Amino acid sequence: MNIEAQQAFFNDHHARFSPETIRGYRIALTQFFVFYEKNYEDVRATDIRSWLAHLEEIGLKPRSIHLKLAALKSFYNYCMEESKIKKNPTLTVSTPKIDDSLPYYLSKKEIALLQELTRQKPRDRAIVETLYATGVRISELLQIKLEDVKWDTRQIWIRKGKGNKERFVLFSYDCAVRLKTYLEQREKESDYLFSNCRGGPLSRVFVEQQFRFFSEELGFKVRPHTMRHTFAAHLAEKGMKFTYIQDLLGHANINSTRIYTRLMNHTRKKQYDQYQI
Repeated sequence: MNIEAQQAFFNDHHARFSPETIRGYRIALTQFFVFYEKNYEDVRATDIRSWLAHLEEIGLKPRSIHLKLAALKSFYNYCMEESKIKKNPTLTVSTPKIDDSLPYYLSKKEIALLQELTRQKPRDRAIVETLYATGVRISELLQIKLEDVKWDTRQIWIRKGKGNKERFVLFSYDCAVRLKTYLEQREKESDYLFSNCRGGPLSRVFVEQQFRFFSEELGFKVRPHTMRHTFAAHLAEKGMKFTYIQDLLGHANINSTRIYTRLMNHTRKKQYDQYQI
């Protein structure tokens, strides 16, 4: 019964949720109902609070816990709207306070070390350069098709970003060189910019494994999303207007905007401090 209710929930929200949101919500709901082997109708607020406490105990970050609770709240709001339950167990569960620390990003020296590490592997080098040059999310990167790349103007059309919103991002001359080198050397034809050996899109798991390997080799943490933060931070250091960066990132959420405002202030202060040395 839990699976049927969840599937109905996702079917109803398919057009409203991005693929990334659906993926995250599916994982959260599955984890919760594995943790509590209860029918969704029998779940109480105390069960949800206990689960959130468990997530905190095992070291999950507040932001991740917040997203998992958001999945439960959205699911139970749907159940109420569809009269599947009489009482919403998430109503009295408070949202955990999100860690207000700045996004982690790489220095220019660390970016150079990452570029050097992947220099002999055209696909890895092209992935690193594209993430750094465009600031796209990993989910967006893997869905880019060759027809979406405008080589003459060095733009990439992101068809469906977060919230199913489309936008154009820019890429550098160096990025274009790396992409063309990779495309000239790959053996399998594909509609996708980054493809696997069968011609389909690369999997997110594969790319994340590659970045874990990079981290081990370099001795500092680097993840696909780290590149997005680095993209924003380095543009801020160059003095690009915040509204331009916001457009390139495809941000609509005010909380994301606030974080990047603080990030820009931080990078400017760093620049000022360097001048004072």
